[in-house]
Amino acid sequence: MNTPSAPSASTQSAELDASVPVSSQDQYSDQELVKKLPGFTNHYVSVNGIRLHYVEGGSGQPLICLPGWPQTWYSFHPVATQLAQRYRVILLDIRGMGSTEKPATGYDKKTMAQDVYALTQLLNLPKVTLMGHDIGGMVAMSFAFNYPEATAKLILLDGSHPSEGMRHMAMLPAPGTFEAKMDGNNPYMWWMAFNQIKELPEQLLAGRFRYLLDWLFKYVMIDERHMTEFDREVYAAAYNQPESIRAATAWYQAFNQDMADASTYPRLTMPVLGIASYVAYNHMNMGLPYVAENVQVVGLLDSGHYMFEEKPDLVLEAVFNFMQ
Repeated sequence: MNTPSAPSASTQSAELDASVPVSSQDQYSDQELVKKLPGFTNHYVSVNGIRLHYVEGGSGQPLICLPGWPQTWYSFHPVATQLAQRYRVILLDIRGMGSTEKPATGYDKKTMAQDVYALTQLLNLPKVTLMGHDIGGMVAMSFAFNYPEATAKLILLDGSHPSEGMRHMAMLPAPGTFEAKMDGNNPYMWWMAFNQIKELPEQLLAGRFRYLLDWLFKYVMIDERHMTEFDREVYAAAYNQPESIRAATAWYQAFNQDMADASTYPRLTMPVLGIASYVAYNHMNMGLPYVAENVQVVGLLDSGHYMFEEKPDLVLEAVFNFMQ
């Protein structure tokens, strides 16, 4: 079994930090957004050498939720209160996201999984279920690979660990497939290459990230109206700064290291649930059985990539059935 290095001693002995980071108290701040989730509270802690932000609510079995690009912890808001009726829900801004620190390094998924593991140690959670969407799914899966003894179950939504298959993604779209909506049989994800470029994305997108958001939501959602104007402004505010864009692209720039790490991992043995939209169903349905022994895949084929917004009830149904 591959065993990652343990979190630093300073992480293991860290104390909960109740202070609030310096930020404007506007409608898109953590302090204002958490008010939309009754019973949830903001937390800021120092673990694994960085400062993490998470939002917590509910009680019971711990469920750690990891968001994807280009969103934040707030992406779980359509399902968070329902989940909190059954579980202790922790919505985490992963390394480089939202109010979590954005260091120069550490964006390989093993290190990001160490961040999450250090948090579980700080919170005295010996075993957790991970629920990750998109990039968050990659981190969740790395956690399961590296800390199987700490992983009760694993839930992946349109995201799994980077693998060598990524090297075969098309540089150009197949004729007739690059239209207003992503083709589920021939998905063309140009941003996977764009986000490999250092420095240029933040120069192009700083202060104008909303243009990318609007295009992306239209392209990968069946009905982009489910991503509200307020939601879009939340994510634009989170990604408009150069350092936020730089950190987000670093998740992609670490894929080569992630692939190298993946070659050393054994198959997962804990229960794994894949919840896939029409844009990812084929990939997850074929790929997950290669890396997990106990896996089921639920296809939400009438939903685009942002399933919490388009089909929250179906996501909850799949999660509740799996967690029984």
